[in-house]
Amino acid sequence: MKGIYLVNDRISIDGRSLEESTLLQEQSIKEYIMKQDIQVVSLNPYQLKEYYTLPHALLYDLRKKESAFDCLIYYSPQTVEEFIYTYPAKWLILKSYFKEIILIHKMDNLNEQHAI
Repeated sequence: MKGIYLVNDRISIDGRSLEESTLLQEQSIKEYIMKQDIQVVSLNPYQLKEYYTLPHALLYDLRKKESAFDCLIYYSPQTVEEFIYTYPAKWLILKSYFKEIILIHKMDNLNEQHAI
């Protein structure tokens, strides 16, 4: 299975610092990837990390590549909620490139508000 993962380095998760939150997301996703034997795909040879931090950049690279992938993996709804709220059409387009969207940590209370 081939997948791409997204880490939001601009949010604080459960009161952690930005650095700790980024590390939590990255470690949780990598653990899942290893357990599920998912091959991480790099679309951009100039990308510094193996994951994306900006959904806009991911969408741009997906459009250039013009192919579909098995899964998009991200930590929690909080990771992409600002992007979804601000750019709902772009989110639908981005999701269309993947057969499956995988969330590592589902929030207990979906109505809970988080400051971004």
